Amino acid sequence: MRILISNDDGYFSPGIAALAETLSKAGKVTVVAPERDRSGASNSLTLDRPLKLSRAHNGFHYVNGTPTDCVHLAVTGMLEELPDIVVSGINHGANMGDDTIYSGTVAAATEGFLLGIPSIAISLVGHEGGHFDTAAKIALQLVERCSKDRPSGPMLLNVNVPDLPYDDLKGIRVTRLGKRHKAEPVVKTRNPRGETVYWVGAAGAAQDVAEDTDFYAVAHQHVSITPLQIDLTHFGQMDAVRKWLT
Repeated sequence: MRILISNDDGYFSPGIAALAETLSKAGKVTVVAPERDRSGASNSLTLDRPLKLSRAHNGFHYVNGTPTDCVHLAVTGMLEELPDIVVSGINHGANMGDDTIYSGTVAAATEGFLLGIPSIAISLVGHEGGHFDTAAKIALQLVERCSKDRPSGPMLLNVNVPDLPYDDLKGIRVTRLGKRHKAEPVVKTRNPRGETVYWVGAAGAAQDVAEDTDFYAVAHQHVSITPLQIDLTHFGQMDAVRKWLT
């Protein structure tokens, strides 16, 4: 099985190292990741300058671009054969609810999906980052399942794993995305030169935490798996807009 790995934390992150080591048990692994942390880059694609592909001492490839750039470059230019699956992660921190809109981790997987390849984004939920091995084991299980039972078409899964020892997990739930409250206000401060600068505020607390959501599953020590789709069309408003224009 040919496995393409990327992330948004950078090629040097502990999460991608754990993922690459574990997934090597399932097939041939190629890592193409950003040269630096690009968290929050979403689905941005670099069009204003050329990209450079480099190789690190550990064999990982890195790109001076976004997570989307990495997967796009690998699939459309670098690799001689298409990967069988794209896995993005392991992100250090949650990608649940509204986070998926901004997430570079999810964006890398989304690019694989848009290029017709089954793709998985996987994140470790917690601040300590103590159990990347747990998330890597979950990723391996999903990749092996995909290898044995190929999906009928491109699939995009968003996976969030509690930062716990594997044996402490309560199970796996298929969930929908929850929703957060609006983000906290920007933080206004001054830099050493006395100039006013602003830091983007923290994400809002979870608002929609019903039992079928990703927030609920992870809070109750379950792995959350949410199938995603990319069609942004609001079909329910099409007739209203037609009437508004007549």
